[in-house]
Amino acid sequence: MRRSLFQTFLRLLPAEPSHKLRMLLLGIVGKLPMGKWLLRRRYAPHDTELQREVFGIHFRNPIGIAAGFDPNGDRLNELSALGFGFVEIGSVVPRPQPGTPRPRLRRIRKENSIIDNSGYPSRGLEYILSKVRHRTPHTANLVLGCNIGKLTASHIENSTKEYLRVFRNMYQYVDYFVVNIACNTSSKRYVLRSRKEIMELIEPMFEFRRGQLDYRPILLKISPDLSCEELDTIIDILIETPLDGIEAVAGSLNIDPDCSGAISGAKLTERAIEVVRYIAERTERNYPIIGTGGMMTPEDIKRMMEAGASLVALNSGIRENGVRLLKEGAKSLIKN
Repeated sequence: MRRSLFQTFLRLLPAEPSHKLRMLLLGIVGKLPMGKWLLRRRYAPHDTELQREVFGIHFRNPIGIAAGFDPNGDRLNELSALGFGFVEIGSVVPRPQPGTPRPRLRRIRKENSIIDNSGYPSRGLEYILSKVRHRTPHTANLVLGCNIGKLTASHIENSTKEYLRVFRNMYQYVDYFVVNIACNTSSKRYVLRSRKEIMELIEPMFEFRRGQLDYRPILLKISPDLSCEELDTIIDILIETPLDGIEAVAGSLNIDPDCSGAISGAKLTERAIEVVRYIAERTERNYPIIGTGGMMTPEDIKRMMEAGASLVALNSGIRENGVRLLKEGAKSLIKN
C-alpha cells in the first residue's frame, strides 16, 4: 500500500508529534463548512456488504479505531465522518494521568513498528464524559466503545474499584466495554493472567449490568504474550460467564525483549493473528472477537478477519500508513 505525500511527511517526524499533528489537522478540517462532507467523500467506505451485526449491535462496517488513537474522544465527529465502523475511546481511567515522560513512543522504521512506553496518558473520566454525554448528528449512529484501564500510580488492590467506577459512569453513554487486562505500556505492568484475578475484576461489572434496563456487552482485552494455558483460561471464562467477547491483542513485551516497551505494528502482526485464530478455533467461532494489533496493510486486515475476527480495530496501521488504510482495507473484505 503506497503512502500519500502527507503520510510520508508525517513519518519524518517523531511518532508522538506526528500523531498530534494528524489529530490537530483532522480537527481543523472537521470545523470547515464542508469539512466532514469532504472526509466522508474521500475516505469513507459505503458498500452495504460491509454491514454486520456483532454482539447485538449493528456496525456499518467491521473496521474501527482501537483505544489509544483518540483516547479522550476529542475527534469522534471527524473519525465518524472518515467512515470507521466504530471508535473505541480510552483507556479511560478515573482521574487524569500524564503518562510517562516524553519521548514515550518510538518508531522502529525499518520494521514499520512502534515501541510504546506511554503509560496511558488520559484527561480522566470527567473530561471524557463531557465528550460522550451528548451525541452530535455526526456521531448519532457511530458505535462507541469504552476501553477501561488502570491508573498507573494506584495500587493493584484498588483496580476493581477503579474499573467499576468508570464502568458505572460510562454505562449509559457508550455501546460496549472493553476491560483492558493488558496495561503494559509503563514500568508498572498490569497484565492479569489468573482466573481469580480476572473474575474479581469483571464480576462486579456483571452484577451492575444485571440491574440496568439496557444491555452493554463486556469484552476482555488480552496480551499477546499469554501462553496457550493462559489463553485457555481466558476462553474458559468467556464460555462460562456472561462475558460477551474478546479483544485480541494489546502490545507485546515478549516479541523483542531488547525493546523497553510494548511493541505494536508489523512486528506484532503474526502473533496477533495467531492468537485470534487460536481463540476462534477453540470456541468454534461462536463468540465475537475484535482483532487488533499489527494490521498495517489491507492484506493484514483480510487475514485477521479470515482468522476469526468479527471486527478489526486499527491504531498503528493508521499512524504509520494513513487513513487510506480504512478504504483499502474495506475493499479487501468485499467479495468479488
